[in-house]
Amino acid sequence: MIDKILSRPEFQTEPPVLVDIGASGQLHGRWKAFANYAVCIAFDADDRDFGYVESESSHFRKLYTFNNIVTGPDSAEQDTETADFYLTESPHCSSLLRPRPDLIQEYAFAPKFEPTKVVQLKTRSLRSTLDSLNIKQVDWFKTDSQGTDLRLFRNLGTERAKQVITAEFEPGIASIYDGEDKLHQVLQFMDETGSHWLAELLPKGSPRITPALLDSFTNQPLLKKFVLFSLKNSAVWGEMTYLNRFADQATLTQRNLLLGWVFATTLKQHGFALILTQKGKSLFTDAIFAEMEAYSRRRIWGRVFGLGFWPEVVKKFDKLFGR
Repeated sequence: MIDKILSRPEFQTEPPVLVDIGASGQLHGRWKAFANYAVCIAFDADDRDFGYVESESSHFRKLYTFNNIVTGPDSAEQDTETADFYLTESPHCSSLLRPRPDLIQEYAFAPKFEPTKVVQLKTRSLRSTLDSLNIKQVDWFKTDSQGTDLRLFRNLGTERAKQVITAEFEPGIASIYDGEDKLHQVLQFMDETGSHWLAELLPKGSPRITPALLDSFTNQPLLKKFVLFSLKNSAVWGEMTYLNRFADQATLTQRNLLLGWVFATTLKQHGFALILTQKGKSLFTDAIFAEMEAYSRRRIWGRVFGLGFWPEVVKKFDKLFGR
């Protein structure tokens, strides 16, 4: 069904636009179902771990890669050509902001944030990059910028930000970088703008144990990992996924409703996908929305017959019996 939708004329002239900030690692798993129909704009300033765009670029209809620090200045006057960039023991922890491993010294993963080098790298503002590519709408915004997620989203500009269909952030709960954007600030901003709703919030983190205490258990690296994995994680940052409410008239185009359904279905938000089909049927006469509705209903019934409700039943019984 996703292939049928994205093969339509709406997406030949206006393909889905994906922005990936902090693109180290593998191709984003949530994009695999539709990446070959999409334009992807990827940024990562730490090229020690930035191979996937070369090896998997064929997965996108078009791919732009930038080995720059992507910034979100509040004004053109604050935009700079270069900035200090802090390389850390783990490439995934490198940041435009100064890491503060001293603030998380009681967490097992603190050594990953130890600075190894400060380099001067070219900077590129997100808004100016999109303008130079003539990108007027971003459909899926994904950022793991190590501390600057919210300011980057704001740098899209009011109109672009309101039109984003899906937005993913990984802001901190605990303080790890100087002046970082925190999870509570993202919640407040998104609540104030009112254009998106929070579809997922997953706490992520590390066990609260000092590296020295962890080392005291064993010198064997594999056994040490077993000890680490046996400890309960503490909430240090969060993975947040927002979906557009489709409450703004400017958002309610046929293209956006079709793509919103694709994204909601990809995220297994079948109830919201069903809501979007009703909006589509009320605004447009295209029979595709009835097909989408039938598909969403089948997926929901599939969850029912697959006992998808069972975990909630177990929770109810656990609560009833005080377990």
